[in-house]
Amino acid sequence: MHEFLLARGRSNPGAPAVVEFSEAGDPVVTSYRQLEDRVREYAAVLDGLGLDVGDRVVLETDTSGPAIALFLACSSLGLVFVPVSPEVPDARLASIVDSARPALHLQTDRGTRTGLPEGVGTGRFGPGGLGIERPPARRVRRRRAVQAADTAYMIFTSGTTGRPKGVVMSHRGVIAFYRSLLAAAAVAPDSRVATTSPFQFDFSLLDIGLAFGSGAAVVPVPRAVLTWPRRFLRFLEESGVTHVDGVPSIWRPVLAHEAETLGRLTGLRGILYSGEVFPPAELRRLRELRPGLRIVNCFGSTESIACSFTDVPDPLPASVEELPIGYADGGAEIVLVDEDGTVVTEPGLTGEIHLYGPALFTGYWNSPQATRAALVPDPVTPESGQVVFRSGDLGSRDEAGRLFYRGRRDSLVKIRGNRVELGEIERRLLEHPAVRAGAVLALPQGRSAAELALYAFVVPRAAGDFEERALRAFLKEALPEYMIPHQVTVLGALPVTTNGKTDRAALSRIVAGPDARAA
Repeated sequence: MHEFLLARGRSNPGAPAVVEFSEAGDPVVTSYRQLEDRVREYAAVLDGLGLDVGDRVVLETDTSGPAIALFLACSSLGLVFVPVSPEVPDARLASIVDSARPALHLQTDRGTRTGLPEGVGTGRFGPGGLGIERPPARRVRRRRAVQAADTAYMIFTSGTTGRPKGVVMSHRGVIAFYRSLLAAAAVAPDSRVATTSPFQFDFSLLDIGLAFGSGAAVVPVPRAVLTWPRRFLRFLEESGVTHVDGVPSIWRPVLAHEAETLGRLTGLRGILYSGEVFPPAELRRLRELRPGLRIVNCFGSTESIACSFTDVPDPLPASVEELPIGYADGGAEIVLVDEDGTVVTEPGLTGEIHLYGPALFTGYWNSPQATRAALVPDPVTPESGQVVFRSGDLGSRDEAGRLFYRGRRDSLVKIRGNRVELGEIERRLLEHPAVRAGAVLALPQGRSAAELALYAFVVPRAAGDFEERALRAFLKEALPEYMIPHQVTVLGALPVTTNGKTDRAALSRIVAGPDARAA
């Protein structure tokens, strides 16, 4: 992976690879030559620790030039980088560390994380270099050469068991994805690609691959800027950004409050969006403000990063009420399979998306049962021994063969582009000593049906023995911010269906209000 990402920049080593801004607002540009020098510097320190190919390294950081150099250094030595956010709660990080059993935990010079288990080495990195504070437990080096089938990284997502689930991706899989990405959405060498996703979100790797694979520059957008539409647009303009990748949620406040400013942002050439549905009405407004802007819908999951890239029509006709996710990208294929295991070929019928292709994940870390449930025999020719990814996403095709997303078959939802298993939040609710029963729903919020929010319903163990503030604090000890419910409702009992299961339709009516409950 490191060779693939650095190769294009070697033809013009003085070109900018990463463009950042200091707290004073001054640009900090790292050229491809400087980036590769830093990769070698970091790799020399890591290599001196005697780590083996396949050893895990937790990188607790936001996206930055040093962070990119560090994960490329890990790649060059065959070390598996495990990105986590500096904002991840201690309990969740402890769960990830317990599962991944890393050799090292590395954070930035300004990191404040403490309390890592004995045996896990610790260190800090930044523009000044990589310093090891506590060396890892003694390792046995069995291998030295990195192979294409080796693991490149592991991303932990929300899991149905109540513990984060590690998605394992090989160098071969990442490179296959990058090649299909560049064929579908390549940018020019003079482009600047703004990355808005957290480093532990796989679409940050999409941004880096799109930029470096084209010899262009990555521009990390500070997290604080994203929540202020005017500051966000000013940052894009002042940094010379030409392309932006991010969830549709980052554009909604812009369209609502700074539409005219967005219309004047003529340096912007393209937008990629992913992780959520972008309502056609909002896309149409974006098209009106910036005709000629290329807008690409990237659809997929962490297990494949993305599997389709679809251009939004320009102009977007008023008659269009639903946008397709198109077709599988180059080298991949999608088939739909119904509940009986039969391949769906008739237009309009819904089936579960099964993905063929070289850019699939290797499996779930230390979870063979979950891996077997997701990587299943080819439904068309099971005799071949080939496995395909059973995604859990539902879809249907129109007469032209275009694919449309139809939701999920399980409790996984997307909140601001992040994968969330509702069961993981529910398990945490039930761990609170004052909660006897609980349920969580993801329901539309505001004017857009595509923007989901989390709603929790709890039944206290004793009347009056419940404080919402204490419950929220308890949840934040183990869950990231995007998994904290938007609203908590206290009930005397959870409604149930005739077969004794939680009546989620009744719970959604409680949120909708008295009129809906009466109906």
